[in-house]
Amino acid sequence: MGRWEPDARGRMMRAAVELFGERGFEQTTAGDIAERAGVTERTFFRHFADKREVLFDGAKTLERTACEAILAAPADLSPLDAALAGIVAGGGLLGEIREHSVRRSRIIAANPSLQERELLKLAAMTDTTAEALRARGIGEPAASLAAHSAMTVFHIAFARWVSADEPPSFAVCVADAAAALRALL
Repeated sequence: MGRWEPDARGRMMRAAVELFGERGFEQTTAGDIAERAGVTERTFFRHFADKREVLFDGAKTLERTACEAILAAPADLSPLDAALAGIVAGGGLLGEIREHSVRRSRIIAANPSLQERELLKLAAMTDTTAEALRARGIGEPAASLAAHSAMTVFHIAFARWVSADEPPSFAVCVADAAAALRALL
């Protein structure tokens, strides 16, 4: 360890994604990540409960951003449109880290236990979205249906966004997926 450097959390996240891509998730330890990032293993565990959490670190921020946008959306929006406003706002955070998102997506796709964790995080975001809709006065089953539909749109839009060589903005991917959903009705 040399002298202190700023942004230990960001360095650990970048190191983890690099190592997971190079060696695979299962073959990479928290100690490997810490070493690559230039921190101690103890520092790693002060920031993350385990190596999986490095990949899911932004989930709470995404949820909070989506919830705030839903609550701030115009009152005349339909439940689905309010939920989609939250998804677009949350997804806007991803625009700054697209390459990380692409690499993260590949790592998760290659590991069933990470896929399960991703589904749990998406379920939590669905619950948060439904709670925000209920706080807007939307009753059931509309709040849950809108939340689940918005998360399906998010999932489809995200897959398109990370798989395209030159993708449109995340908001455009969401709008396209939402239009495809509405076309089914």
